Amino acid sequence: MADPATYRPRPGEVPTSPGVYRFRDPDGRVIYVGKAKNLRSRLSSYFQDPGGLHPKTRTMVYTAGSVEWTVVGSELEALQLEYTWIKQYTPRFNIMYRDDKSYPYLAVTMNEKYPRVQVMRGDKRKGVKYFGPFHPAKAIRETVDLMLRVFPVRTCSSGVFRRAELSGRPCLMGYIDKCAAPCVGRISPDEHRKLAQDFCDFMAGDAHVYIRRLETQMKEAVADLRYEDAARRRDDIAALKRVFERNAVVLPESTEADIFAIAEDELEAAVQVFHVREGRIRGQRGWVVEKVEDVSPGTMVEQLLEQVYGSLEDTSRIPREVLVPQLPDNAEQVAALLTGIRGANVNLRVPQRGDKKALMDTVKENAELALRLHKSRRSGDLTTRSAALRELQEALELDEPLLRIECYDISHVSGTNVVGSMVVVEDGLPKKSDYRKFSVTGDAARDDTAAMRNVLTRRFRHYLEDQERSGTFATGEIGPEETSDGADALPDGGGAPAAEGARPASRRFAYPPSLVVVDGGPPQVASAAQALRDLGIEDVPVVGLAKRLEELWLPGDEFPLVLPRASQGLYLLQRIRDESHRFAITFHRAKRGSSMVSSALDGIEGLGPAKQKALLKHFGSVKRIRAATVEHLQEVKGIGPALAETVHAALRPETGSEEAAPTLRGVNLTTGEILD
Repeated sequence: MADPATYRPRPGEVPTSPGVYRFRDPDGRVIYVGKAKNLRSRLSSYFQDPGGLHPKTRTMVYTAGSVEWTVVGSELEALQLEYTWIKQYTPRFNIMYRDDKSYPYLAVTMNEKYPRVQVMRGDKRKGVKYFGPFHPAKAIRETVDLMLRVFPVRTCSSGVFRRAELSGRPCLMGYIDKCAAPCVGRISPDEHRKLAQDFCDFMAGDAHVYIRRLETQMKEAVADLRYEDAARRRDDIAALKRVFERNAVVLPESTEADIFAIAEDELEAAVQVFHVREGRIRGQRGWVVEKVEDVSPGTMVEQLLEQVYGSLEDTSRIPREVLVPQLPDNAEQVAALLTGIRGANVNLRVPQRGDKKALMDTVKENAELALRLHKSRRSGDLTTRSAALRELQEALELDEPLLRIECYDISHVSGTNVVGSMVVVEDGLPKKSDYRKFSVTGDAARDDTAAMRNVLTRRFRHYLEDQERSGTFATGEIGPEETSDGADALPDGGGAPAAEGARPASRRFAYPPSLVVVDGGPPQVASAAQALRDLGIEDVPVVGLAKRLEELWLPGDEFPLVLPRASQGLYLLQRIRDESHRFAITFHRAKRGSSMVSSALDGIEGLGPAKQKALLKHFGSVKRIRAATVEHLQEVKGIGPALAETVHAALRPETGSEEAAPTLRGVNLTTGEILD
């Protein structure tokens, strides 16, 4: 770890103005973003006696390798820039409340001919009625399942609906009487729209009208001795009452508010929020986060609000009123930020008495229960992960803690379709956004050791190139324009694209691991170590995990390192190795499957995948393409006279015999299936 004294700025260099600062690790990765009214005072607090710092703040300061700052004009600008950088860099030492999903809503598509009930996320659409938010999404589905007994509105997708129309048979929901089946004419479009409107009216709060109507129908059925109908109405009434009880009014019906509460200890904090719309609790969400420093409740509320609401795609979903347990020190700036995001006034306050205070107490109780449950569930996991990483570090005699471990595996079948995988573990947990796939071809695919060397060379060559492009991150003041520098961007985190050929646009490979693990014994370890040496990388340790006896092999060692069978470090390596093997096998199977499908169109000169697709889309099958004339082939976009002649000649050889046709069809070499 770096010594803070090596990058501590001199007091005279740091301005006393408000601004935002960033701590970076030695590899240039942003690990913490903060703001301050007085930058000089705030930054000096990080370089005081380490014994007086919060444990995680001390870890952050020693993990960092540089600090930089940006001066802004006001506290509101600092708040906005801090949120922008947290969203851009997702620093590991910042408290992160945001999740990857927007609010789930119950939506009724009244803008369609046959309205559909479904769960929707993201931006609101014109002509669609929304109810919620609900959380979790399971709550919506349970509500819809109960409602469909009484209001059997369509829930199927457009594709399922069209297939039912063409076949004249409804889907399963129609057979079990949870859909009125307008697709087969059981109900007219107007009647179905009226059913959807009744669904919306009930969800809007007019429940008693429909319950009284069903009670009347039940009594009439009993009077007419139609006991089965009466029993069905009784069950419908019970279902609607359950839905109505879930959406009981807790506040005046004009109330639209989000109510937040926080429960915390020295290291962690649990946050709960109730979403109240039209006076009803429509949903609940919660987070449990680790505290990087001993922040006040007001500061936590500030960070919570800017992250939760700043990430919304549809800003109109921010309510008019936000109730919090304690106002931030800069409450006016936070309220102004939320008002700017929403485009309308947002009232930020602490409830003092009445129903809102009582509901706040309920939210606080939920937060306390969530924190206790989290600690009881995670205590064993945290202890085990820490013990495994510490044990592995001691066994391998490494100076640095194992913050990031990368594991590599090679997969193939008899030397064909050779692929490599890279999986990443940070702080003992998988980081799937950093997983990578590699296709290995040519001489590198001749054996496992050559393939391993090729994969490691490509991965760390990208690392060196990214480091060279990024340059050295100097300590000192920077300007706002530097925040949009492309070379300063973090990985996009969009899954695991194949790392083949083209240099990545973002710094996907910019962070070196604390340990490289390869699946295999001495040959694979030697090959991986040689790949690093060839690139001039001497500070990344390499270890191999052999499957036969689960022993560890280090480069150049004659004998393996054997960890106890009950070792947590060994369990951790086994899990990483198995995950890399799974990831490699998945990619290998996909690649092998695509290579095993041949077509009669393959191999025709000048006919690439795009034009093959265009031909198949136009004619529907290879059989129809074969029967087409040269003139008909030219009707397809991109097929000229010369190419049409080539295709016609390739698909209809001079023999013209019909018997030869089957050999020209597509064949799946895995199953033997003949494809048109």
